[in-house]
Amino acid sequence: MPGLIAASPRAGVRVILASVIGNALEWYDFTVYAFLATIIGAHFFPHASQTAALPQTFAVFGVGFVARPLGGVLIGLFGDRAGRKPALLLTIGLMALGTGLIGLLPGYDTIGVWAPLLLVVARALQGFSAGGEWGGSASFLVEWAPSARRGLFGSFHPGSIFLGQLVGTGVSYLLVELLGDGAMRGWGWRVPFLLGMLIGPLGLLARRGIGETPVFLAAKVAGTGSAAPHGRLGPRALLFAFCLVAVQSAAIYIYLSYFPTFLQHHAGRSASQALGATALATIATGLAVVGSGALSDRIGRKPILLASCVMFLLFSTPLVWLILHGASFWEAMLIQSALGANCGLFIGSMTVALVEMFPTRHRLTGLSTAYNLASMVFGGFAPFIATGLIALTGTPIAVSYYVVLAALVSLPAVLAFRETAGRSLD
Repeated sequence: MPGLIAASPRAGVRVILASVIGNALEWYDFTVYAFLATIIGAHFFPHASQTAALPQTFAVFGVGFVARPLGGVLIGLFGDRAGRKPALLLTIGLMALGTGLIGLLPGYDTIGVWAPLLLVVARALQGFSAGGEWGGSASFLVEWAPSARRGLFGSFHPGSIFLGQLVGTGVSYLLVELLGDGAMRGWGWRVPFLLGMLIGPLGLLARRGIGETPVFLAAKVAGTGSAAPHGRLGPRALLFAFCLVAVQSAAIYIYLSYFPTFLQHHAGRSASQALGATALATIATGLAVVGSGALSDRIGRKPILLASCVMFLLFSTPLVWLILHGASFWEAMLIQSALGANCGLFIGSMTVALVEMFPTRHRLTGLSTAYNLASMVFGGFAPFIATGLIALTGTPIAVSYYVVLAALVSLPAVLAFRETAGRSLD
């Protein structure tokens, strides 16, 4: 049945669209939140100094990642039993609800301490849904794909991350330019979140029109799907996948999510320059993701993962040093794009590798649990940790140390990885 996609490009487009729209919404919101962190902090933590309000705002950003493993486990179990499609319908609805709630919340001056508490609830709701979205969407795409193109199809899943980031960056930039600083700080910051809420109904409509994956249905008929006892996921497999994911979690949140703030606070760039540089880096990352996925179908997943991990180890600190010491704006923009492209190189092959590592009956639970734990530990609090490292060491270059540490965690897993390209999903 996966061959039906190859015979019907229209069906393939529908599967890809239905899969990626939720992931794009998740990252659209994360990008908007990171860029507007200073304004959000002023509304929800008004009695703190700007120095204190920014870490508090990024701590709330990280709350979403604390909820991700729980969402990954519960929605993963649901998706392994009931199917990929029901899980994806659930996640898109919850995600739109959390996004809209941020845009509607009154500030601290109106409802007092309830404002930051409800902001935490909204971020937790988003994190819970995102935890199930990642594994569900990745599995849905790869399970529908022709066996020789699983890397390419799988790459559209993380590719949608950068589509969401690009749209979030573009919307934020346009609002800053059109509304001005005063209106943006007063009410304009709510507009991107309210726009994000409107994507939810479109996602539900797109996903309702796509059937269940042939791989899940075949496993169910064969007695290895939802009708079979689940047993236990091996802790060794979960730990292996957790370590594999570490470097991309740290790098993507440092070099894309945190960098708009980093460039303004430590590299002397304006808000529009920071957004422009991050927009270009996001495009470079997305292109590298799809290219990596397609290339992995030809040469395998492991060579690409290894090359990217080594580059993180060798070049993260020197390139950040160049940004901080004399690089022009255009040079800094190209450096950030190069760092982003290396993130894309890793992620494009990592996604399909994770899906292929787990059997169908455990796939959503296994890869969602490992991925979301790694995202929580290495990614969700990356901006918060970055600001702490800078304060502790007294040098902005410390943000790169965090990426290097994560690369050291991932490297043994990459070296031990057994090639999955060309193998059956079960």
